[in-house]
Amino acid sequence: MNNEKHHITPYNIYAKVLIVLLLLTTITVLVTYVELGPLSVSVALGIAALKVFIVLAYFMHLKFDIPMFRIMVSGIFILLALIILITFIDYTFR
Repeated sequence: MNNEKHHITPYNIYAKVLIVLLLLTTITVLVTYVELGPLSVSVALGIAALKVFIVLAYFMHLKFDIPMFRIMVSGIFILLALIILITFIDYTFR
């Protein structure tokens, strides 16, 4: 069990990820000033999902872990999407 390889990420990668996350946050704020109608929420959620992927991949080291962890996290997100979908379907038909 102790023969697993550990991945050490250099600080410059973390600095680049920080810049990308700050840029995406700025884009999210700037989107609120553009009149997109009902698409505003979708664009903001899309950018938020991209930020979640970046945090999971780099800060939680999911990019360098075994594929089983990626499958488990993907399953959780699929379950979350199903719960949200079922909630919206229930709300629509009330």
